[in-house]
Amino acid sequence: MIVSQRKSYEELLLHLEGLHTLFLIGCSACATACKSGGEEEVDRMEEWLMANGRQVTGSAVIDSPCNINRTARDLRDHRAQVDEADAILVMACGAGVHSVALKSGKRVVGALDTLFLGNIRRIGQFEEKCSICGACLLNETGGICPATLCPKGLLNGPCGGMEDGKCETDRELDCAWCQIYDRLKSEGRGGVFNRIVPPRDWQRKLPPGKLTV
Repeated sequence: MIVSQRKSYEELLLHLEGLHTLFLIGCSACATACKSGGEEEVDRMEEWLMANGRQVTGSAVIDSPCNINRTARDLRDHRAQVDEADAILVMACGAGVHSVALKSGKRVVGALDTLFLGNIRRIGQFEEKCSICGACLLNETGGICPATLCPKGLLNGPCGGMEDGKCETDRELDCAWCQIYDRLKSEGRGGVFNRIVPPRDWQRKLPPGKLTV
């Protein structure tokens, strides 16, 4: 899931300067799970906006605003309220902000910072395990991503700063490459240690990405 958090109120006030009426959009998927853009957060944002002299023409919590066509449909359902607003305040990830900008024809203000692709440890606790680099080594590393879990992004084993299985950047952090070695050893295979991983081909990750299935 995409992990996000609300921008500071101080930063939002800067972006809302000169905007008096707003339509709010939240996300019922990732942002709801992160408690950054679900119904409760949209309601609190409306209260804050009104306390700071803004008028809210309406709101909608969309099921995955990153879905461009679904966002267009929901915007049509609220067309009068959207047209009445100076701008749309979007409480979703950057992909959701883009969808709203593309289909609304209105100025959009993103209320959240998009942080990372996260695994859910438990309710309200998220961990970054994948960097979406486009060049997965997981089949050779026992399902552990060194590009993400190694702070240096090393692809050919631990650095010289590793000590007792801990990372030199944070002695509370387990070395990803020690974890990979232990996992592969338990599986009885050498995996990535049987070859030299070449430098990453950044051509595979040139933005913007596009995929048609």
